[in-house]
Amino acid sequence: MKLLACNSNRPLAEGIADFLKIPLTAATIRHFPDDEIFVEILENVRGEDVFVIQSTSKPANDHLMELLITIDALKRGSARRITACIPYFGYARQDRKSGPRTPISAKLVADILTTAGANRVLTIDLHAGQIQGFFNIPVDNLFGGPLFYRDIQGHFPHNDILVVSPDVGGVVRARALAKRLDCGLAVIDKRREKPGASEVMNVIGDVKGYNCLITDDIIDSAGTVCNAAKALIEQGAASVRAYVTHGVFSPPALERIESSPLQEVAITDSILATDDVKKCPKIRQIPLSPLFGEAIDRINHEKSVSILFD
Repeated sequence: MKLLACNSNRPLAEGIADFLKIPLTAATIRHFPDDEIFVEILENVRGEDVFVIQSTSKPANDHLMELLITIDALKRGSARRITACIPYFGYARQDRKSGPRTPISAKLVADILTTAGANRVLTIDLHAGQIQGFFNIPVDNLFGGPLFYRDIQGHFPHNDILVVSPDVGGVVRARALAKRLDCGLAVIDKRREKPGASEVMNVIGDVKGYNCLITDDIIDSAGTVCNAAKALIEQGAASVRAYVTHGVFSPPALERIESSPLQEVAITDSILATDDVKKCPKIRQIPLSPLFGEAIDRINHEKSVSILFD
């Protein structure tokens, strides 16, 4: 087995390598002056089971091209199997036609990855589960719920907690976490007037006196989660925290979080944290390296990955 890291999230790749107790494969991934990307694998990969670790986060197009070119280099180096480990799958929010003459970019990315030579994809908390069907190769979509469950158990041993979905679309995810915690569920009814802006309309469920835990897959501009936190406090919630898998944090997300009623936002390290994110006192990271390391080991040894969903 070989582990290879592209440039988007080197610390996560190093954490996975430490977990598996194997070194990262030596490779050169650099940009020419005209921004063309060059990749050279500096070790023999013939007949190897290779796992390429790369989140397609900002700058999404550069990181996606790095991944594609690396996969092509491995294919031409006669790797036996190439698994694209994509902790954050960029373009996942473009999973359907949102209007006339608009693309389904998630499907396009799936086609490009397959054409480049990926034999398998490993990711976590896809924005929409149906994206797995966009691929004609196996896709293992891990869940952040088990990670959040263990973290919540360590921080909230009492019973006065309530899981909250920030919108109707996230009810399935929130219900699964609430079932693990054996607690209640509330839903925020919101209306989005335009991309990047949301307006909370109503809180469905009794939240008075509860420590509310908002769970979602992506936090981008933070408008949804901050508006939800405000609505929950207005309805009598004792406190509000958020558990989110992917921390995109497009401006002015950090300013909104710091000025919001949110006590804490727990995210995974699927996206490399910027210095500003690291400095934000309300943001805490939960490492993904043990989960991805275990999944990679199971795929390499042809064992079941579904056990990691429990």
